Amino acid sequence: MVKAEFFRSAADGRLLGFSISGHAGFADEGFDIVCASVSSAVMLTANTVTESFKLDAKVADNGNEILLKLGNDPDGCGDKLLLGLLTHLYLLGEQFPDAVKTEIIDR
Repeated sequence: MVKAEFFRSAADGRLLGFSISGHAGFADEGFDIVCASVSSAVMLTANTVTESFKLDAKVADNGNEILLKLGNDPDGCGDKLLLGLLTHLYLLGEQFPDAVKTEIIDR
């Protein structure tokens, strides 16, 4: 199962980052449309945050988990990008409940 944890500021409700780990297990490696959907969306979001918008963020990918932590996000662009990813993964989880679990953790 893919586990997606999004970290939210308890103070203002903005998303601060995410941790995505696991494998969907929906199909054999190379044919798993759920893993492909998650991976593509996560990489698009991380690359948009760091490369396109040049936002203050740290990204770590150890092969089993990708972690993104936003730094200073005064105009809320990072929050909006993470909200888009959160929504996408939540909807994937509704469609594939045994393959994707999404949760929000207040910090």
